[in-house]
Amino acid sequence: MREGIHPAYGPVVFRDRAANYAFLTRSTMTSEKTIEWEDGHTYPVVDVEISNVSHPFYTGTARVLDTAGRVERFEKRYGKRAGA
Repeated sequence: MREGIHPAYGPVVFRDRAANYAFLTRSTMTSEKTIEWEDGHTYPVVDVEISNVSHPFYTGTARVLDTAGRVERFEKRYGKRAGA
């Protein structure tokens, strides 16, 4: 790899504010905010909107949309196209 062209890669805490959950990993992302982690060290923290803890797909609370009858409801509401 060429020197000086790659961003710094180091430990970062990602915090899901909605679920009150945080995890420490390595990333090239940086932040001005810091947090003291469980090991006593201070790391930059990146706040995220959603993570695997709060995402409906991973939590099992995903809703299944009723796709059957959608075309029929549209045709009933707006009528069929002429010439179809």
